[in-house]
Amino acid sequence: MSAEKTTKINRLLTSQPFGIVLQSDWLTEQGYNSDLQKRYRKGNWLKSIGTGAMIRTGDKVGYEGAIYALQTQSTLTVHPGGRTALFFLGKAHYLELSAKKAVLFGNKGERLPAWFQKHDWGIALDYYPTSFLPPDIGMVEVELKNFSINVSGAVRAFMECLYLAPEKQELMECFELMEGLNNLRPNQVQDLLEKCESVKVKRLFLYLAEKAGHEWFQYLVLRKVDLGHGKRSIVKNGVYVDKYKITVPKELEEHGKRSI
Repeated sequence: MSAEKTTKINRLLTSQPFGIVLQSDWLTEQGYNSDLQKRYRKGNWLKSIGTGAMIRTGDKVGYEGAIYALQTQSTLTVHPGGRTALFFLGKAHYLELSAKKAVLFGNKGERLPAWFQKHDWGIALDYYPTSFLPPDIGMVEVELKNFSINVSGAVRAFMECLYLAPEKQELMECFELMEGLNNLRPNQVQDLLEKCESVKVKRLFLYLAEKAGHEWFQYLVLRKVDLGHGKRSIVKNGVYVDKYKITVPKELEEHGKRSI
């Protein structure tokens, strides 16, 4: 390989953090055409992990490095959400969290690239493309070892948990998570509640927040939150909560109540 090409690959590698995926389309946009990419692979600088994606040879790349690539090299909004995001934020450390599964969310219509889906990241990934919340609100940046990625902030992450409940997220665990969210900012909660399009999520959020007795709850302006009409049966054979017109598990409704 010529000195000029060696300098170019060195410039690429020194400008990018360790532990990330390099997407072929993005490399082309940066001036590294398919012929150069092929030479870099042949020269053992880069290693393919699937059609359209490479990593540094010898580099250890987790799914977070793939998320970094999707967020910075593509226009996708895919991000760790739900309980996974709360774990990143230190809000779920006291609950048992399987190290073998991560929850990802993206905007409705966004598909994960084939290389992302087919590669073995050493962890199971559950992906949910949905537009029940706008893609650009309630996000925070989390610093990892060599780079940072965007994950759901505490309010958005908890709403994502409720979006999955009760089929893929237990409501009692949701309440335990809510109990730890005692320092939320009312204006952030208000904003996401007003922009959330899931009636189920909004009713459950307010029910659990009030049940947890958080001080910030009293600063919410509930008349500005569209809670829809009619009853919502969240679970079968549960207890009906008239204030929020939802049916919840009996153990959840009775949790914290003292028998007389």
